Amino acid sequence: MPTLPLSVGCSRTTYRAIRTCDMPEIFEMAQLGIAHYAFLGGAQIDQYGNLNSTVKGEYNSPKVRWPGSGGANAFGSLCWRTMIIMNHEKRRFVEKVDFITTPGYIDGPGAREKAGLPPGSGPYRVFTDKALLDFEEKTKRMRLIGLLPGLTLKDVTENTGFELLIKEDLRNIPPPAEEELRILREKVDPHRIILSRGDNNPRE
Repeated sequence: MPTLPLSVGCSRTTYRAIRTCDMPEIFEMAQLGIAHYAFLGGAQIDQYGNLNSTVKGEYNSPKVRWPGSGGANAFGSLCWRTMIIMNHEKRRFVEKVDFITTPGYIDGPGAREKAGLPPGSGPYRVFTDKALLDFEEKTKRMRLIGLLPGLTLKDVTENTGFELLIKEDLRNIPPPAEEELRILREKVDPHRIILSRGDNNPRE
């Protein structure tokens, strides 16, 4: 991509796409059950994968008001598997979100179905700058399944505001291959808009 999109509504998001849709059509696809995956983020996430991108603090008198759902509620409610991308910080991984913009497993097993959401849908993976996480089948609680290179279990738990479940065969995620890095640096983000975050030499 020559330049990263300025927003989700930017025409650059259609670069090399085989098809483009308007928002009502995408919502309809989710409602029909033919949207298998959604990629979402938020300001806060809790142990059940509920996302908050609406307010910090009380809804009627918030400390901060964020952009809101923008379609995330529909996607997280109706797509079969939701992939969540977050910076792994204690202020973001909280015991309880201040507001549920997008429902995860709400408060545990059976809660999505009780709320009328499709059985078998919900958060699937959480990708962070420290780890890979999923949701344990019986409890629907977030579970650590992989560590990024050079990081320890302590690095993750100290930056999580709730008790994480930890998979017995916790694995170390291998670093990206040279070809994968080349594609990211030369094709996906040549101007280092995203890749430069945390980089001491962002333009080199």
